[in-house]
Amino acid sequence: MASEVSGVGKGIRKRVTTAGSGTLSDFRDGTKAIFHYRTVLCDQNRTVIDDSSEKGKPMELIIGKKFKLPVWETIIRTMKQGEVAEFLCDKSHVLEYPQVSRSLRRIAEGQDPREGQRHCCGGIAQLHDHSLGYPDLDELQKNPQLLIFIITLLQVQEPGSYRQDAWAMTDQEKMEAVPVLHQEGNQLYKQGKTNDAAAKYYEAIACLKSLQMKEQPGSPDWIALDLKITPLLLNYCQCKLLEGDYYQVLEHCSSILNKYSVLNMLHVNGMVHLQLNFQYVTEWPIPCIFSVCLHFLFCIV
Repeated sequence: MASEVSGVGKGIRKRVTTAGSGTLSDFRDGTKAIFHYRTVLCDQNRTVIDDSSEKGKPMELIIGKKFKLPVWETIIRTMKQGEVAEFLCDKSHVLEYPQVSRSLRRIAEGQDPREGQRHCCGGIAQLHDHSLGYPDLDELQKNPQLLIFIITLLQVQEPGSYRQDAWAMTDQEKMEAVPVLHQEGNQLYKQGKTNDAAAKYYEAIACLKSLQMKEQPGSPDWIALDLKITPLLLNYCQCKLLEGDYYQVLEHCSSILNKYSVLNMLHVNGMVHLQLNFQYVTEWPIPCIFSVCLHFLFCIV
């Protein structure tokens, strides 16, 4: 049963549609909130801009990590687990929403959220003449307006009770997580759980990529990180090959081919190593793993 509308803060109004259970968390820094969100315009048709439930995977927000859309942290702090509520937010709170939405959409599409972004020293005003790649977000960026967020708070996880995502880790935590994720991926691969293994490899790659972005391309540190990324990416491709996701494999292997000029030698090695047990794929030298991927690519019809 819906409750009366209440104020959360200046320019934010809340209406509970489904009550939550238990006590309200203190949401101290490091708490993870897992929720689905629906973003709606304040027009006559209540036009839906985004709906995370349609993408399958809910949003995960770490309290205290300075998320680009601070209003989400503000409204989440007022909710109990299991609660569903609508929040009417003044446009001053949602100016960054088009950028945030773009990143979340690209992540859901399996793309790099940073690709195509340009640095603008003047802030959001200078972005008005730059397309985000989505017409509805371009319009919202040019003409900011009130937004309604319908939030379903699925779970609240206390600090220390979960593994952080790469973006929420310190550099040291990322480096420590990589070998753990690599080993977990290997174990899942041996069990035939290629989808889960791919997720582990992808997470490890994300950790290394975020570290690599801080280095000068081509520098010794950048190259060292790239050499760590390559075998993980090949393992990821091996999983995707077995799942029949050929286009993604083509994309990643093409990017690796641009770095190496030993195609013939690798393909010959692949013909030999195809006879080996794939469960030891991550124990082979990098060229051998790469050659297996190449051999599969040549056989795709």
